[in-house]
Amino acid sequence: MNKNIFLFIPMLLLILVSACKEDVDPPVDPMTIVETAQATADLSLLVEAVVAADLVDALNSGTFTVFAPNNAAFQALLDSDPAWNVISDIPVETLTSVLLYHVVEGEVKAADLSDTYVNTLSPGPNSEPLSLQINVTGGVFFDGDAAPLSTDIQTSNGVVHVIDKVMMPNSLVDFALANPNFSILVQALTRPSFNGAYLGALTGTNPLTVFAPTNAAFEALLAVVPTWTTLDDIGDASLMGVLDYHVYAGGNVQSDQLTDGQVIPMLGSGDITIDLSNGVAINTLAGQTVSVAIADVQSLNGVIHVVEQVLLPQ
Repeated sequence: MNKNIFLFIPMLLLILVSACKEDVDPPVDPMTIVETAQATADLSLLVEAVVAADLVDALNSGTFTVFAPNNAAFQALLDSDPAWNVISDIPVETLTSVLLYHVVEGEVKAADLSDTYVNTLSPGPNSEPLSLQINVTGGVFFDGDAAPLSTDIQTSNGVVHVIDKVMMPNSLVDFALANPNFSILVQALTRPSFNGAYLGALTGTNPLTVFAPTNAAFEALLAVVPTWTTLDDIGDASLMGVLDYHVYAGGNVQSDQLTDGQVIPMLGSGDITIDLSNGVAINTLAGQTVSVAIADVQSLNGVIHVVEQVLLPQ
């Protein structure tokens, strides 16, 4: 018999044994969101925060997208308050609210991101979920200026995107300042002759409902009057009357709380009437029917409904 056959048979047996061994080795299960963070050195402060806020079980009990601040981001947060030297110095209530503001239900991959607002797990007025702004035009940013460092880290119960900033829940003013499409509205609210009256109201603790016109809405208004070329051409009294007509001071009213034909008294400037015949729209005292382009942008002290025209009280 050929000697080569005696050499071939042991080699064949070794290959077959190895193949069988590979077949029976169990697959490695992917780690959970928390386990993934625990295995990532640059997320150690996030893990410390999650443990301190007692959120480990919550983050393992569903499918989530987590925007995970790295250690440098948490260190910057600690440095922002002289009373905070370590994670345990942050009040648990604050820490819990902030951490949940970084969590969204379901899986949102990088390719799924768009210019929009999404609901987080952090509760606001009436336990409504606080909104998080996502921007992909001209670069990807969360909450205005938090940038992704790495994306689409897959886990057994969701996806993790590592970011360079701890994002803080926003007030009404924060949302307006963070969205470039509201720059003319911000200019109106901060007119020096108003002495900060609107900023004071929009940063207060009493929840408000604000119908917020975009830049395009203000530009359309300026185009109506030949003598108006900029916002400065509108007198204080007229501008104040218009701004008041966009605010309901009676509480935090989300779109699912509106009813067809509902009359809502605005801040010192008359009523608006809700029209639900074709989406959410507003009938004004000036005879306009104005559509709500984006509803339910929830902040810490009120809700924003983005409108496509400036509402006119007369």
